[in-house]
Amino acid sequence: MLQSLPPNQVFPKGVIAKSLRLVRPLSNRLAVQIRTLLEQIFSGRNFWPSKPAKQELYMSFTFPDLPYDYTALQPHIDAQTMEIHYDRHHRTYFKNFTGAVDDTPLADKSLEEVMAHVDAGASAAIRNNGGGYYNHILYWNSMCEGGSAPSSELASAIDSAFGSMDELKAGLKQAGTTRFGSGFAWLIVKDGKLAVTSTPNQDNPLMPVADMQGTPVLALDVWEHAYYLKYQNKRPDYIDGWLEVVDWAKTSERFAAASQA
Repeated sequence: MLQSLPPNQVFPKGVIAKSLRLVRPLSNRLAVQIRTLLEQIFSGRNFWPSKPAKQELYMSFTFPDLPYDYTALQPHIDAQTMEIHYDRHHRTYFKNFTGAVDDTPLADKSLEEVMAHVDAGASAAIRNNGGGYYNHILYWNSMCEGGSAPSSELASAIDSAFGSMDELKAGLKQAGTTRFGSGFAWLIVKDGKLAVTSTPNQDNPLMPVADMQGTPVLALDVWEHAYYLKYQNKRPDYIDGWLEVVDWAKTSERFAAASQA
């Protein structure tokens, strides 16, 4: 079995640069895997690190850094779930998606543009993996340690659309709880107003296949892998915990941008 290097064993910078340069021209999933492996070896990291992995680049797409440590959302979302969810599930969606769009016209489009092309005739690999890649980026950025407060503009829009923040939370919980099987619940901007909706599997409101289209500003993952280690089949309890760590400040920024679009 491969082992990471001892902390006191250091490669010369020239060796690292030359090795990475050899695989940089490759434009396929193998290149991504080789680059990731080399970076792990040269940095002395374990292959299954206890902290979020570094940003990974592929074509015009990026596997982003997790914006906090795996332990940051405890006790509401446990560290083991965070590590498995981010570094295995999300990373797999990213790698499968980039493999599906490699050498196609979609490779040069933004991720949002790709999502807008996902109609009923779209490739299942792009629909499922592209959706999983996009959805999880927004999901991670919908949370923060301890949660945060909305801007006055978002708070006013919430009161206008739902009556109160408590009513919005109840709507999100209802959407997430009643989504049969796996999927996501969303807060979106549609025609300048806020709305709550949900989608099955890895679909999202940017896709033409969604029952309600709009610009997502908040994402709630209700796939079992998002909560089962801690909450088992108690999805409503998981959603209650998730609501404690919602990053309403970042949601406010996305709401402002969507309202101006």
